[in-house]
Amino acid sequence: MKRWSGTAGFHGRPAPVASSRLTNAIAASLALGALTLCLVVAVTLLASNISMATSIPA
Repeated sequence: MKRWSGTAGFHGRPAPVASSRLTNAIAASLALGALTLCLVVAVTLLASNISMATSIPA
């Protein structure tokens, strides 16, 4: 078997996989998801700190 030059690896011309609009939409949705996750974690930590600071009447 002969190996043709430029057929394996990253030597060839890059082919576009998705449009730039799709790439930007995916990047924006990932950024929004990361921001939402940070906000959820922050609210959870604040709520647990507030609940630990309050005394429970017996």
